[in-house]
Amino acid sequence: MTPEQVGARSDEIRGQVGRVLLGQEEVVEQTLVALLAGGHALLEGVPGLGKTLLVRVLARAIGCGTKRIQFTADLMPSDVTGGNVFNPRQETFDFVEGPVFTQLLLADEINRAPAKTQSALLESMQERSVTVDGVTRMLPRPFFVLATQNPLESQGTYPLPEAQLDRFLLKVEVGLPQPGLEQQIIRNHLAGFDPAALETAGIEPVVDAETLLQMQAALRGVNVSDEMLGYVTELVGRTRSHRSVLLGASPRGAIALAAAARARAAIEGRDFVTPDDVKAMAPCVLRHRLILEPDAEFEGLSAELCIRTILEETPVPKSAA
Repeated sequence: MTPEQVGARSDEIRGQVGRVLLGQEEVVEQTLVALLAGGHALLEGVPGLGKTLLVRVLARAIGCGTKRIQFTADLMPSDVTGGNVFNPRQETFDFVEGPVFTQLLLADEINRAPAKTQSALLESMQERSVTVDGVTRMLPRPFFVLATQNPLESQGTYPLPEAQLDRFLLKVEVGLPQPGLEQQIIRNHLAGFDPAALETAGIEPVVDAETLLQMQAALRGVNVSDEMLGYVTELVGRTRSHRSVLLGASPRGAIALAAAARARAAIEGRDFVTPDDVKAMAPCVLRHRLILEPDAEFEGLSAELCIRTILEETPVPKSAA
């Protein structure tokens, strides 16, 4: 499969999702970038913006097996991974798979569970495997975690551990729709659209799991020049020396930025990465990987502003501009 074919298939997926989710084209593109790059995405926004709906519609469009975990304060790690259950007939312990054994896992409102439960996803997100009682079991391929969360100021939420945040390729900010589109959303609901009954919305799978793996493999044909790698390294390096940043992005962040930029190029049907690809993906790749100085937070600065400053101050490679 060529990058041009990846772009065509990506357009078909976006077209199916766009039939239901209006006014969130950038959010859909960023989520698709995470899937093609083989990573996970964290969608953050206030309740009622369609985060869960996006994941459910996307799961239907890409034709992958999907399961959902509704994270709550009393959720246990074994409710995520599964565990050994005693079989009285055989007098043995049989392993019962948890919902993580799927291709696309919807971790809904992930920050409503404490860190102990959230950490149950660490191994599966990084190594695509689950270890219970010393036995390691591989997860299906492809495997993605698409998690949703409300802002930390919301009642009953817990901050995600830094180690888990770093395992998300992207953190996607879901904002409010434009007034005209919001009116259309209301009109669609009044006309009978029911987000709980997506089978009536006519969403058709345009790819399957095998095709998605081929699309991922096609990304190897997208050239990332030395100039672009240098640009990525320079951007990530500046997050570590920025005056307002206590802890910058790690090498995993640099790898994620290069992978996301390459996936975006393929979605656009190109076989090469441009500075615009890197700039477009930098905020959603880096925003959840920066820890600000306490004084910076008191002054009202945010990771988003720091990343914007870094992008403005970092020279763009002339040979690739």
